[in-house]
Amino acid sequence: MSTPNSTSVIILAAGQGTRMKSSLPKVLHCVAGRPMLGHAMLLARTITTNPIGVVVGHGADQVQGYLDEEQLQFEPYRLVEQTQQLGTGHAVQQAFPVLNADSSSVANQYVIMCGDTPLLSKETISALVNYHQSEGATLTLLTTILENPSGYGRVIREKAGTVSRVVEDRDASAQEKEVSEINVGTYVVESPFLEKALGQLKPQNAQGEYYFTDIIEMAVQAGKKVAAWSTEDFLETTGVNTKVHLALVEKEMRRRISEQLMLAGVTIVDPERVVVDHQVTVGQDTVLHPGVVLEGQTKIGEHCIIRANSRVTSSVLGRGVIIQDACVLQEATVDEEAIIGPMAHVRPGSVIHRRAKVGNFVELKKTEVGEGSKVNHLSYLGDTTIGRNVNVGAGTITCNYDGYRKAQTIIEDNVFIGSDVQLIAPVKIGEGALIAAGTTVTEDVPANSLGISRVAQINKEGTAARRRALLDPSKAPTNGQGGQAEEKRPSSVVSQKQPQSS
Repeated sequence: MSTPNSTSVIILAAGQGTRMKSSLPKVLHCVAGRPMLGHAMLLARTITTNPIGVVVGHGADQVQGYLDEEQLQFEPYRLVEQTQQLGTGHAVQQAFPVLNADSSSVANQYVIMCGDTPLLSKETISALVNYHQSEGATLTLLTTILENPSGYGRVIREKAGTVSRVVEDRDASAQEKEVSEINVGTYVVESPFLEKALGQLKPQNAQGEYYFTDIIEMAVQAGKKVAAWSTEDFLETTGVNTKVHLALVEKEMRRRISEQLMLAGVTIVDPERVVVDHQVTVGQDTVLHPGVVLEGQTKIGEHCIIRANSRVTSSVLGRGVIIQDACVLQEATVDEEAIIGPMAHVRPGSVIHRRAKVGNFVELKKTEVGEGSKVNHLSYLGDTTIGRNVNVGAGTITCNYDGYRKAQTIIEDNVFIGSDVQLIAPVKIGEGALIAAGTTVTEDVPANSLGISRVAQINKEGTAARRRALLDPSKAPTNGQGGQAEEKRPSSVVSQKQPQSS
């Protein structure tokens, strides 16, 4: 068995991917929330501690940018630009000397793999390497059997079963095209032979390309042993060349993720209608209902319930959290036993503390909701800090933006805010205060005070009846109704009905 520093990996990621019909480099298209190249890099990191060689060409700057963003996961690696895409053999020719430039990381063997086979598993790549060593082979290739192998390179064997060569589909004869064993494009090669073979590799085909598969015949002619290890899981060998392929591997990747979660104790009501990204973690006895989407770096605790059609992105949910139907959470933290929704939008930077409630059609942006507090209905709170046991009435809005800058609203513990309140930031509501319904708060409210700001109510008697008569004479007032209006005003604003605390 190889040790991590005796193996180096070269990832071929230079293809233009013209059939993808996209301005994005093929290897940067995502599968289960991670670019295909990212899947390949993490797989390579499981079998080597040496620098990974990444051969790039089309969209090299974009690929470089992605690797730079994720370098902590992938390093060390060496980016090798293939300025002319002259085939897989040419790509390896460019990478080999770069990886051998540092004598401290020279490997005994090389694994050559593609950047567009995201389903390839750690178990399969490890089995391939181990088989290569147990057979004492100079070169071992990964193969699989397809019912319809059209478009793939065929593995040609001798009568004894030994591999003699691989022929590309466009160069294959009619008889060779009947072969159902295909070359996946993943190899293990001994370093001394690889160095020599790369020096002798020439374009010997109609396309004028350097085929890496030509080194198989070189090995056979030199009397070296060429082995092949075949995987029964043909889906994991799928290379992505079109958006159709991308959808196929996406579906399979998500099936595998859901299966792993269910085996770990997560209940998924309808696995075909739940989408979980590769990096998401979900605790035991959590229930995911149909239409749930879990993206990015999301972490879900145990005994949570996420109901239908909710989307959670890069958020952290504690134990026993309930997310009701049709909610959206982005980069938020929700502590244990809190309840969100239905139809709530919790935006980045928001923190919902233990047993708090964020209800119907509520939007939060960079807002902290204290333990046991409630924001139940039709409210927008932005740049707000809410203490414990606060009740925020329906239709409450924090006016946090004046067109130039954002300002903070602070609501201390045990505050009761009535319905249809506007809080003009920056403003502070002291502990235990009451804010009357319909109030516009422009100044701080001291602790245990009543904040109220309303225009005095005016009742004009008979006005409604006269208006109806103008629109419909048959509804003219009778019995003396609708005479001269008398304005009745309260003697003071304070005499208005005050809100009751819940």
